[in-house]
Amino acid sequence: MSIGPAGHVARSAVRPTYETSRSASMRTFLRTDDGVSIDSVYDPASAVYDGSRPPSRDLVFVMAHGFTGDVDRPHVRRVVAALTDYAPVVSFSFRGHGRSGGRTTVGDREVLDLAAAVAWARDLGHARVVTVGFSMGGSVVLRHAALHAGVDAVVSVSSPARWYYRGTAPMRRVHWLVTRPEGRLVGRYGFRTRIHHRDWDPVPLSPVEAVPKIAPAPLLIVHGDSDGYFPVDHPRMLADAAGGAAELWLEPGMGHAEHAASDRLLARIGDWAASRAG
Repeated sequence: MSIGPAGHVARSAVRPTYETSRSASMRTFLRTDDGVSIDSVYDPASAVYDGSRPPSRDLVFVMAHGFTGDVDRPHVRRVVAALTDYAPVVSFSFRGHGRSGGRTTVGDREVLDLAAAVAWARDLGHARVVTVGFSMGGSVVLRHAALHAGVDAVVSVSSPARWYYRGTAPMRRVHWLVTRPEGRLVGRYGFRTRIHHRDWDPVPLSPVEAVPKIAPAPLLIVHGDSDGYFPVDHPRMLADAAGGAAELWLEPGMGHAEHAASDRLLARIGDWAASRAG
């Protein structure tokens, strides 16, 4: 579902103002190239770490949450807290989620939201940017890296490989939520997620079509072998599309997205990003 193709994206037309320094958390609204207001948060690197991996000053993570998440959800904040052991983190609510404006297009124009967040991270002076996305956000980081230059590494967790997948019961429920008027009402009032009523036109570049366009940026694909939404043929399809240019971690016993990502896995992702991003 889309109002139009998600093509070229400039950085936010409205430069945010801050009342705090980069040593403290900041919150602002960014404006995307198509005029949507995006609720965004900057968390500095943690001041407490074990000494074996001091946080990087020039690296920053930009985190893209899954469908029906937002920047204030506990499972999103847990991921942010884990990544701040390695570097500062920019997180945000996709359009139609939380306090952000607009309506979600479930992975299409959300590329513009991520582009605005990446531009903000650069404006704050960070030389290395790693995008980390989960589920819908995992598909968005792949498509963003393919459509726009400017990231130093990409981590996609629990992403679909192809659109319109209905092969599992959870995904059939998601399609009901997105495509039916009564489902969109449940999304709005039950999940605080406002879903656009229009179908995609044109159909956007799929994740598996995006992957070959990401190189030379390092790409990490992470997926649980117990994912109830997307079975393991999805990450394998993504890895095959990279032609050997991506790392694939199939995690034993892991379910889906942020809720299933253990602290240990998030630490491994942090180590990978710090070593591979430039």
